[in-house]
Amino acid sequence: MGTLIYLNYWHGLELKYIRGGQNPGEQFLGYYLLYAIPFAIAFFIQRIFFTEHSYFKNYWFWIILFVAPAFFAFRVNFTVQEDLFKQIWTGDTLRFWQHSLNWVVRVIVVMIPVYLLWWIKDRKHQPFYGTKKLDTLQPYLWMLIIMLPLIAIASTQTDFQALYPRAKFLTALQLPNKTLHYFIYELCYGFDFVSIEFFFRGFLILSLAKICGKHCILPVACFYCAIHFGKPMGEAISSFWGGLLLGIVSYHSRSIWGGLIVHLGIAWMMEVGGWMALFIKG
Repeated sequence: MGTLIYLNYWHGLELKYIRGGQNPGEQFLGYYLLYAIPFAIAFFIQRIFFTEHSYFKNYWFWIILFVAPAFFAFRVNFTVQEDLFKQIWTGDTLRFWQHSLNWVVRVIVVMIPVYLLWWIKDRKHQPFYGTKKLDTLQPYLWMLIIMLPLIAIASTQTDFQALYPRAKFLTALQLPNKTLHYFIYELCYGFDFVSIEFFFRGFLILSLAKICGKHCILPVACFYCAIHFGKPMGEAISSFWGGLLLGIVSYHSRSIWGGLIVHLGIAWMMEVGGWMALFIKG
């Protein structure tokens, strides 16, 4: 992951060579490889050097190894809804709903194949990935408290301020009620994290736990880190460690709700941090 982070932030791996692909097919392949390579290599390194676990013999391991990066690459590149939006709205209203509803559409796009895989593979053995009820909220609230000063420090960085708050595009739009539109956007933005938690800490951790045991946690954290390569470097690096922590929590609790609380809380705190940075700069 250190090598990939170097290639991404010093040589434009994601921006130049993947996001800048000539057509959707090239972009899909680029994102697929960006996700699949660290995901697979982490499994292979663990298998060769650190464990005698025989999960390579399980055909479901290979199915998930190949299809999971495809599910997420498809989500990232899904733009079919754009043409529909253009038929309904125009101008600033179109821009607002594009920014807002794209989050919601992509949640649905990735959750459908995840649900189908659960129905085929795991519905007789466990509830839908991660939906087990939490016993307590206290550890997750402490995690948010610990993250608060780190986000405050991050909000002073130039690359953070260039991306956050994500809702700052609203300031340039002519809309009848910006306060209402702001809350709609933030709800849609937050909804995206529901699919992230279901995908990484639900689907990947809990579908692979029965196959690989705890050895699924590190590869999933590598995959999770790779999806942050379009964000500030500090956020990408911290996402690896956050992915490890939330993966461990999900593995032991069999629930994604704690991770969702933490993830949503951090996302919205980063939005607030971004707005505060803009206010201070004037």
